[in-house]
Amino acid sequence: MTFKTFSLFTVIIVLLFSSCKEQRLEKNKEELSTKVKLDTIDTQKTELKEEIEKEGAPFVLTEDNAIEFFFEYNKTITENTVKLTTRFGDITIELYDNVPYHKANFIYLTKKGYFDNTYFHRVVKNFIIQGGNADNLETAKKRSEIGRYLLPPDTRKGHKHHRGTISMPSSEIDNPHMLASPYEFFIVVTNPGSYHLDGGYTPFGRVIEGMDVVDEINSQPVDDGDWPSQNITIEKAEVIK
Repeated sequence: MTFKTFSLFTVIIVLLFSSCKEQRLEKNKEELSTKVKLDTIDTQKTELKEEIEKEGAPFVLTEDNAIEFFFEYNKTITENTVKLTTRFGDITIELYDNVPYHKANFIYLTKKGYFDNTYFHRVVKNFIIQGGNADNLETAKKRSEIGRYLLPPDTRKGHKHHRGTISMPSSEIDNPHMLASPYEFFIVVTNPGSYHLDGGYTPFGRVIEGMDVVDEINSQPVDDGDWPSQNITIEKAEVIK
């Protein structure tokens, strides 16, 4: 082998080695980058609420983050009872533990003060009373600050629409999957129950005190559209235990 041929062969070997080394380095960099990125995303998920609170930025629920948020929020909940105060008396509701998203949503909205000064805005005789809405700017402002989202139905936990059951209506807007409107709820008045609702709506609790108040509200006169002739205000909603 001539010196010229040997030199050329040596250069080729060096270039091939350098190329392979660069490829391995690029592959290692790519794998490291992917791992860091995944770890960062996971960290962001678990620390999302803490970072938002630390930075003082308003936290707004959306279709993208609501389920994850309520999944984590439910782990922090130790209470399962909410009291609604009206001019007719108090209604005490016990929430079911095995309907976690709807329970967490109701506790969260109660603690945020959302239900305060909303109405029992729909009263259907011998059927239901429906609450959580109001035709005022305060309620609209609260909704915009909390966020726009829906909840998936959770209808297979064995709960029926017995008298006194609290359940969540589905949104009426482009909603083939019967996703629940998170800001409203209804209480069944029918005796013994309204079982035709089973499978279509999600029961997430029951009245344990104050069914006489529910009945009194259900007996109030209504206008067209089942809106009470005089507003029936939820003066305060509070988590009591």
